[in-house]
Amino acid sequence: MDEVRPINGPAAAPGLASIFPPGLQAIYGECRRLYPDQANPLQVTAIVKYWLGGPDPLDYISMYRNVGCAAQDVQEHWHYISFGLSDLYGDNRVHEFTGQEGPSGFGFELTFRLKREVGETAPPTWPAELMQGLARYVFQSENTFCSGDHISWHSPLDNSESRIQHMLLTEDPQISPVHTPFGLVNFLQIVGVCTEELQAAQQWNGQGILELLRGVHVAGGPWLITDMRRGETMFDIDPHLQQERVDQGIETEGSNLSGVSAKCVWDDLSRPSEDEEDSRSICIGSQPRRLSEKDTEQIREALRKGLEFNTKAALPPINSQKQGHDRPQSRKDSLESESSAAIIPHELVRTRQLESVHLKFNQESGTLLPLCLRGRLLHGRHFTYKSINGDTAITFVSTGVEGAFATEEHPYAAHGPWLQNCNFVLRLSLNVFLLFDSSFQTKLPKEYSWPEKKLKISVLPDSVFDNPLQ
Repeated sequence: MDEVRPINGPAAAPGLASIFPPGLQAIYGECRRLYPDQANPLQVTAIVKYWLGGPDPLDYISMYRNVGCAAQDVQEHWHYISFGLSDLYGDNRVHEFTGQEGPSGFGFELTFRLKREVGETAPPTWPAELMQGLARYVFQSENTFCSGDHISWHSPLDNSESRIQHMLLTEDPQISPVHTPFGLVNFLQIVGVCTEELQAAQQWNGQGILELLRGVHVAGGPWLITDMRRGETMFDIDPHLQQERVDQGIETEGSNLSGVSAKCVWDDLSRPSEDEEDSRSICIGSQPRRLSEKDTEQIREALRKGLEFNTKAALPPINSQKQGHDRPQSRKDSLESESSAAIIPHELVRTRQLESVHLKFNQESGTLLPLCLRGRLLHGRHFTYKSINGDTAITFVSTGVEGAFATEEHPYAAHGPWLQNCNFVLRLSLNVFLLFDSSFQTKLPKEYSWPEKKLKISVLPDSVFDNPLQ
């Protein structure tokens, strides 16, 4: 449980700075530079620190009143800054000290800018819990964030009826990276967005959408301030943005999202259904074979930019969307699992050519098929679905993708639980795009079949993946 109190630390008492941890002092110093007249801002504090067994990884979240900038048309707002994702102490109580040249802890802290409502005299505290939720994900998964990442949250950020239900991440426009005795700390700002804006970021790229939001005052403006009362998307405000910027960007650049963790399975229809040993459906009463280390690493590379779809209760692993972007190395890659030690050796798993396959997705995963086809395969790239319920993976590849074992001659190939589909599916792009458009709504389950391609695709309720025994 957290409490709200004024800062009682080096920001309030510079003469006592020497007794405070250097990492904490370095971030406080940057805050003092930015807010010299707010030495004692309100602060949400973890009563029981994470390193003492408490549930909240962030030791502190400071809340400042920012007057904005009239010259840049930036409105007044509340500015939230976290303390705890970076190494504050340097004594290995939370983070392993790796030297001054690398990242401090996870290499970043979170910030958030919330529009100040008329008559508001104190900052709302719900953003602190939102930031703690994101921090819990980082600590539990050991996956890091970077600018351009997008987060599917599927719920109003403040638990109201707001349309702001998802997030993008960007560099904080005012706080400079801080060099501490324990490494470098960057500051990533949370930006609340509507569902349509999240989908545009998925289909194109997060940085492009962030730049559009900066140009629309109501949707964020230059400093990307979140307004939870915003009732319109930026595409409602300026309809030309969708066609002239987003659609054109997808057409010319494709999508930077190369993979997602999702609810999906696949079946080999060319094998008898009673052959459970090689079935890749949800496994009941038997242990499926697991990906080899080599395969895991290859899929991992595809999913470094991935995104898991889930509910707010279990925040998804999200990595960079930006191809070729230098980001801090994740301490634990998203494909690692408790069962990784039981992976069978690579040389004992043979690649099989399959005649016919059945792909199964939940509705949200199915709606990403247009992205897979339009934003990736049509640009000569690949796209991977990695099951969140096991080691199953489905990769769509184009001809010439290095490391692919599916070919135009043998378009379906499996290596253990990893299925690849070669780019003949491009010929299905129009049909699939129409079937799985983002506005796609239908009574589930729904099945689509292309007999001449020996392919079936089913869209199933989440319960099929969440409760396989039902």
